[in-house]
Amino acid sequence: MSHFKLAPSILSADFGRLGEEVAAAEQAGADWLHLDVMDGHFVPNLTIGPDVVAAVAKRTTLPVDVHLMVREPDHLLESFVAAGATALGVHVEACTHLHRTLTEIRRLGARPCVVLNPATPAEALRVVLPIVDQVLVMTVNPGFGGQAFIPETLPKLRQIRSWIDELGRPIDLVVDGGINAQTVESVAIHGARVFVMGQAFFKSHDYKRFADSIRTLLAPLSGP
Repeated sequence: MSHFKLAPSILSADFGRLGEEVAAAEQAGADWLHLDVMDGHFVPNLTIGPDVVAAVAKRTTLPVDVHLMVREPDHLLESFVAAGATALGVHVEACTHLHRTLTEIRRLGARPCVVLNPATPAEALRVVLPIVDQVLVMTVNPGFGGQAFIPETLPKLRQIRSWIDELGRPIDLVVDGGINAQTVESVAIHGARVFVMGQAFFKSHDYKRFADSIRTLLAPLSGP
């Protein structure tokens, strides 16, 4: 997909055969694996911890992108990096000292990622943009898979893309929430380059065919 990347969200995989699911996603041509960590406080759901991240990291050669949907994530950073997270995403809305948290993620050896909820304006992350490697824009309210895409987030993507281009740094603009064959082209046009897909990917059954179909769909936007 040229400069586009596909990041299947493990939350939608079959956890009864997690190792096989990880291997199948990699064989299908996934570029990253995305893991959602929820604490039951910042978001209403409760999901995985470092042990599951470590199990996934042992079964793949792909980057392991961990999204911390937790309150006060600072005390968890070291354990998730030690478990194998190659990137850690933290929410603007959850961090009291966002700049310090992102700086600590880099110090620990992972790629720092700043995350915005749908109702949070783009301006909230502008001051930390020079110190991150990834920006994740949520296009649904975080906490559950299978939600409908929120189209009002598209202008925010375009704004952040313009700031990234102005900086001239290789910052990945990631989008997560309701991303499927019907919405991926629109978010790509508005500046997203990495597409987190949960149910759309893992409920497709034929992962390679689905990934190939997304690549075909985005090919006209891929450039030379």
